[in-house]
Amino acid sequence: MRFLSCLPLLLCAACAAHVVPPTVPPARPAHGEAATVPPSQPAETPAATPVATEAGSPSALPAPAAALAESSVEGTDADGAPEGDSDDDTDSAEVAGFDSTEADETEGPEAPPGSPEVQYTTELSDTELERRWKEEPATLGSVSVGFVHSGRLVNSVRFPESSDWAVVSPEKAWTTEETVHYLTQVIRELRARYPDAPLLRVNQISARDGGYIRPHKSHQNGRDVDLGFFYPNGNVVRARAREKYIDPVMNWALIRALVTHADVQIILVDRRVQKVLYDHALKIGEDKAWLDSLFHGGEQSIIKHARGHRDHFHVRFFNPRAQELGRRIAPLLALQPEHNIAMHRVRSGDTLGAIAMRYNSTVQSIRNANRIRNSLLHIGQVLSVPLRGPCTRCPIPPPVVVPPRRLPVDAIIQAKAETKPEATVQAKAEAAIQAEATVQAKAEVVPALKAEVETEPSLKAEAPPEVKAAAEEKQVPQATASDAPGS
Repeated sequence: MRFLSCLPLLLCAACAAHVVPPTVPPARPAHGEAATVPPSQPAETPAATPVATEAGSPSALPAPAAALAESSVEGTDADGAPEGDSDDDTDSAEVAGFDSTEADETEGPEAPPGSPEVQYTTELSDTELERRWKEEPATLGSVSVGFVHSGRLVNSVRFPESSDWAVVSPEKAWTTEETVHYLTQVIRELRARYPDAPLLRVNQISARDGGYIRPHKSHQNGRDVDLGFFYPNGNVVRARAREKYIDPVMNWALIRALVTHADVQIILVDRRVQKVLYDHALKIGEDKAWLDSLFHGGEQSIIKHARGHRDHFHVRFFNPRAQELGRRIAPLLALQPEHNIAMHRVRSGDTLGAIAMRYNSTVQSIRNANRIRNSLLHIGQVLSVPLRGPCTRCPIPPPVVVPPRRLPVDAIIQAKAETKPEATVQAKAEAAIQAEATVQAKAEVVPALKAEVETEPSLKAEAPPEVKAAAEEKQVPQATASDAPGS
């Protein structure tokens, strides 16, 4: 009996951990809708209700019950529900007359077969990369490790504050130097064209060291940025049908600037918002073939539909240098223990002990890294797993290949017009320099040859014999006084 009473003490706490299935939240009213009211207490009619209008013209602002001051970040519901779980999307399966490819937040298609392994960090040999990673990792700049849905950030930078934009969540606005460069360039382009426009709201990007941040499925390695919509009066509208209240002019200008001035991999936004922007772009004369390549290009589309993206743009940038560095240092992570971390999404049947064994880690280190006090895990929970050596189970992203930017016809013509004069001026300058050098060379050579000939008589040129004979035959004796007739 004493032995049996000791059995509970022999149980491993980690092995006793069990996965708690996610609970289904109770039904709640959607944003912009009044809560259910019993028949005896009818809801009051709002002072203004959204109405369908011509594409490109925003509706009247909703009543206060439907338009709230923004108390939470776009991409999350007012009560903090995870992105993509909002019931705003229950009727988003189809939009009449508008096709849109659906996507999620995971990594996009892989690079074409045969892509070069290294093309954006060629100045770093493998030996030099290993030395710098081991001795001075800060000199490498920002590094995007792993995938957008399972990754980390090294040498991250916080998105800067500025009078040209508003950073909504500074503590979750860590990113790479390349993302900062792209986005600030786009925003300043907008400010130059629309100086009186409201400030663009830069919402959540990544945590300081990357990894999972609630409520996002991606945003883990500094390449995903949530951007708020522009509204006509600058005030954020908390309504269910955001597409009826947004400013189509400014929002389309933002999309156009992102596509033409940055290396954007994908833009996720609800298809109902897409239709408003597409119709507006057609109305102002944008090339239809180019628009269709952005919105209706199937898997090659840049702008795609995703659930839970009816209130913001989710923009993912290519980071060629940061991504390639992340790929190259993946086998070297063990040289920097504080960065040697794997990300694990909890599945049914997982325990802390099994996870620790799988990644060559320990239960206590996993608890410390994730601030876990007990052994309960939740399906879908993402854990940071500190490693004690090289990770043999961690997937490595494919080589990075940034495709050419998808520019409209007018942008291509403008780019050629801007580069051609510069090339002409440069060519003229180079020609002038070459001509000047030639003249100078001749000026230096001719006196030298003349001096050499004068000092060396044997070097003087002498005509061939036949030439001299012909010249003597052609000589005519000059007439003299004795040759005159009658003398």
